[in-house]
This record gives sequence, C-alpha cells and structure tokens, in this order.
Amino acid sequence: MMKMAMSLILMLLFTLLFAGFEADALTYDYSASIECLENPWKPLYDGGIIVNPELNLGLEGWHPIGDAKIEHKQSALGNKFIVARGRNQSFDGASQKIYLKKNMIYAFSAWIQVSQGKAPVTAVFKTTTGAQHAGAVVAESKCWSMLKGGLSVDESGPAELYFESDNISVDIWVDSISLQPFTQKEWSSHQEQSIQKIRNTNMRVQAVDAEGNPLPNATISISQKASGFPFGCAINKNILNNQAYQNWFTSRFKVTTFEDEMKWYSTEPSQGREDYSVADAMLNFAQQHGVAVRGHNVLWEDPQYQAGWIYNLSPSDLYNAAVRRLTSIMTRYKGKLIAWDVVNENLHFSFFESKLGATISAYIYKLAGGVDSRTPLFLNEFNTIEDSRDGKSVPVKYLGKLREIKGFRGNGDLNIAIGLESHFGVPNIPYVRASLDTLAAAKVPIWITELDVLSNPNQAQFLEQILREVHSHPAVNGIVIWGAWKPGGCYRMCLTDNNFKNLPTGDVVDKLLREWGINKAFEVSTDSEGFYESSLPHGDYEAKITHSTLFESSPGHTFKVTSTSSSKQQSMPVVLQVPA
Repeated sequence: MMKMAMSLILMLLFTLLFAGFEADALTYDYSASIECLENPWKPLYDGGIIVNPELNLGLEGWHPIGDAKIEHKQSALGNKFIVARGRNQSFDGASQKIYLKKNMIYAFSAWIQVSQGKAPVTAVFKTTTGAQHAGAVVAESKCWSMLKGGLSVDESGPAELYFESDNISVDIWVDSISLQPFTQKEWSSHQEQSIQKIRNTNMRVQAVDAEGNPLPNATISISQKASGFPFGCAINKNILNNQAYQNWFTSRFKVTTFEDEMKWYSTEPSQGREDYSVADAMLNFAQQHGVAVRGHNVLWEDPQYQAGWIYNLSPSDLYNAAVRRLTSIMTRYKGKLIAWDVVNENLHFSFFESKLGATISAYIYKLAGGVDSRTPLFLNEFNTIEDSRDGKSVPVKYLGKLREIKGFRGNGDLNIAIGLESHFGVPNIPYVRASLDTLAAAKVPIWITELDVLSNPNQAQFLEQILREVHSHPAVNGIVIWGAWKPGGCYRMCLTDNNFKNLPTGDVVDKLLREWGINKAFEVSTDSEGFYESSLPHGDYEAKITHSTLFESSPGHTFKVTSTSSSKQQSMPVVLQVPA
C-alpha cells in the first residue's frame, strides 16, 4: 500500500487565544484628553509622588516661586485648585519640591486653566543639572486642559516643579497634578504588554490528516511573507544602479519614502519643464519588489527648499504654480502610493501662507482630497515628539493646525493623518510616549515618517530606545527610518557603510526586525496531539508540513494573522492538500 501521502488532506487549525497578560509592574495609563473640560479628571496614578495632587488639603506641599502669590480656590461644583496671580516673570507661579532619581522614568500630567483668553503653559522641572521641560499645553479660560508629558534625569537629587508662561498677564490655575516614577524594567514591560496586545496574536496550530487525526511530531515550516506593521527606510536615486544597495534594502524593508526625488524642486527645476523620470524609475523599482511608497512631498513650507524660479513669482502666479504642481504629481501617482505628505512643515515655516494667506494650507488639503480622496493626507512635522522645548510644534499646537485644516469649509470628511518626522538628538522617552498619547486622542492614523538620530557616541542605543517606544505605542501605524544611503554620507544617520555592511545603527534595525518577527521564517514541531502554540506578529504567512507519513512536504498554504477585539477563542481552518 502506498503511503498515506497519496490521499492526505492536512488541516492547520489556527485558534486565536487571548489570555490575559499579567505583570507585577504598575500599568501605564495611555489615556489623554484634548478637550477643554468644565472639570478636570482625577490625577493619574492618584498623583504618584506629588503631595496634595487634588488640592484637597489646601496649599499643603505647594509654595509660590518668583513674585507670584498663590491661593487655594474652590469652584461652584466643589472642585479645588490652586491659582497663581500677580505674575511678573514667565516662571512666576505655584511650585512643589520633589526628589528625582537617576535611572527612573517619570510620567507627568496636570490640568491647567488661565484667567483670560488662551496662553501656552509649560511644566518645568528645575534639577541639579538644569531646567527640563516636561510638556506644554495651550490653556484656556473657563475650562480645563490636560498637559501630559514626562522626563528622566541624569543625576539623582532635589528638584522643583513649576508652571511657566510668557504671558504674564494671566493667572495660572493648576489641578490634578501627577508625577509617577517607573523603573526601566517596568517601562519595558509596558512596551512588551502593548506589543503582545496590538502587534501579535497568540495562535494554537494543529496538524491533522484527512480524517481529522492529529499528526504528532510533524514539522511545520512557517515564513512571514508580508508584515502587518509597515516598517521601512527611505531611499534615493543611488539605489537604481547599485545592486548591493538594492540587495541590502529589499532583504529588509517593504515600505519606503523617496528622500528628494518627488519634491517639487526635483520634478520641476525650471518653470514649466517637469521631469518625473527619476521618480518614475524609483517607483517602478519599488513596485517590482513589493515595496509600498509614501508620497513625499507635494509642497514644502520651508523657504530654503524651493526651486529658484519660485521666489520671483507674484502671489497669483505662485498660487497657479502651486495648484498645477499639486494636480500634476497627485494625478500622476494617484492609486500608486500609500500616503501623501501634502504641506510639509507648516508649523515651523510659512512660505506659502505668508504669500497666499493663512488659510492656503487648509485649501491645499481640500484640493488634495479632491484629487485623491482614498490615500491618507499627512501633515508632516518635526519636533512634535522630539523636543518639548519647541513651542511651535508641541502636540497641542500640532492638533490645533490639524483642527484648522479639518475645520476649513469642505474638509470635514478629509482623509487626514498625522506624520511625525522624528529627527532626534537625545531622546526624552517618557515625553515621546506622552506626546503620542495626546496625539492619539485625535483618532486619526499616526506614522513615524523620517526617524533618525543625530550622530553621537550613543546613536545606536538611542535609536533602539526610540524604535522600541514608537513600535510599541498603540497609536502608531507605521515607521520609516530616514537613512537613505549616499556615498558621501546620509542626511544625519546611515545604517550601512559604503560596502553595505551594517553600522551599529543597522545592527539595531536587524535585531529588532528579528525580535518583532518581521520577515520571520522558522520551523516548529507539533506535540503528541499535533498541536503547536505560539504568538505570531500580524501579517501574511506561508506554512508547509513535513511528516513521516509523507513522501514530501505539503505544498505551501498562505494564511493571515490579524488582530481581533474578541476575547473568545476563534478558529481559522487552513486546509492543505498533499498531491498524489
């Protein structure tokens, strides 16, 4: 009798298991509010190490700093808070002395109100090594706004928390203050828990024959063909004629952004003479290798990065040129890209807004949505999560611009998304997480679009810290590293040398690709009942089975691992038929 391989049907039963993840560490609270509320929330973590966080004990633990006078107040609804008035300097206000420890990570939050109008307010910690900005908010009168941030310190020692605003005409009201310390181990456990919850699914695999009998000790070869989480790296035209560069890139990434080749100054260096040949060739290369492309960018507000002929145009000619540019590139690549960076960096710069009016950015997004309504339209900006000191693009300012664009007539249904460039120096990791929390409250897609780290002795270490933080955050939908290779050096961070041997930064990327299961290929053995259990990253997979009863391994069969909100077990039957 011929072996059963002549007629076996092999079935893999993939059962999704959602077992609770338990940890001794204090759970991190990812919640944030971007609404101005009549009453503040209760302090997160019951205030952590802050004394009298809800001001229920009068002014205990609080004292004035500078020329300010502080008062304990109570609203008509019984909410208690502290008021700093008589401010003559930006730092005049209410403060509390605390002790901060090296190697601890501090999550901070507070609720702020001002006596009139609107005013930016920053939470500052004066430490032994200088002042650290933990976060900022644009506070309003008659309602409470949440400020969420964080910090860590290089040395243990006494510190002082205070709230500052350059607008000294306003009184600053503060309530529901929280400062929660976490150990490095606890912080990492938050990342691991989040990854298990949002990036992976626990799977129970069973191999059975045509009659449903289990196949014990079968070998299952599983390989990921496409990751469910987009993780990529920028490229430039050097890749077109460099096989080593192509091999290095395509073996790792399935998402990219063109460094310069789609920008206006590249495609129309002289007025009326468009040239998309390089961008077309790069897009063709990407398509041939199954690499998705982000469109970067339609317009750029930075006056340094305009084609020379742009500067001398009249406002009406500039408007017409900008509209032609948008229509040209977006029509050409419509349906071929996964994203558009529409107006780049318009929180820091205003080349078009200064010449065409404050609402031109919102109008440009309206035109972009009219040309390509299906592809997400990103507002791409830097220092929103990188630097808490940059008041131009802190999360609350970013969200204000987003609301301005969405609020423009006809933009209510705009397919808008958040693009965070993420050009880091020394990262403030708790501030990164808190900023993402705040941005996530807008409930639109978030991508890390141009991630790199300034060259320094800790560059690779910082890159790993940032990648772990942003990949594990529930609101982040994709990551692109800004590491396009050039013979003379990359923009700020290369991943390889000129022979395409990994630098320490490249080693970090490869390490995390393996750890996160991106492009993962492995073999496992079933138990005596034909089962194998594992947690698999979301994505598309191929599986093959070999067993002693088979002449050869079963043909490959594809399956998809996705997230689900269900807490119940579910089965995903995948039938593989072994040919005679």
